[in-house]
Amino acid sequence: QVQLVESGGGFVQPGGSLRLSCAASENIFSMYTMGWYRHAPGKQRELVASITTSGTTNYADSVKGRFTISRDNAKNAVYLQMNSLKPEDTAVYYCNARRVYSSTFITNNWGQGTQVTVSS
Repeated sequence: QVQLVESGGGFVQPGGSLRLSCAASENIFSMYTMGWYRHAPGKQRELVASITTSGTTNYADSVKGRFTISRDNAKNAVYLQMNSLKPEDTAVYYCNARRVYSSTFITNNWGQGTQVTVSS
C-alpha cells in the first residue's frame, strides 16, 4: 500500500503563506491522481485541490486563485502552495493518492494529516 507523509503545516497569520508537502513511498504519479483534502471541526472533509497523471488541476472554489497544487515526479512528491490564507482555511490537511482500476474498483490512500491554523 502506498504510504504518504505530509509536512509543512503550522500556524500563520491571515494573509500569510504556507507550503504543504506530501512524500510518497513509491513512484505513483503515472497511475494516481493526487489530491489535498481538508477537514475542519464541525465540517465535512472537502477536496481542496487535485492533480491528475496528465497534470490537469482542479480546485475548490474557495481556494481558487490562492492555492496551487503541483508535483515533482522525480521526487515522488506533491505540494500545495497556500497564499493569502484566511481563518476559514484552518483545518487538518490530508494528502490523497487515488487510483481508478475500473468503474467499480477505486483505491484511496491517505496521509496522517498536517494541521494548518490561520489566526491573528
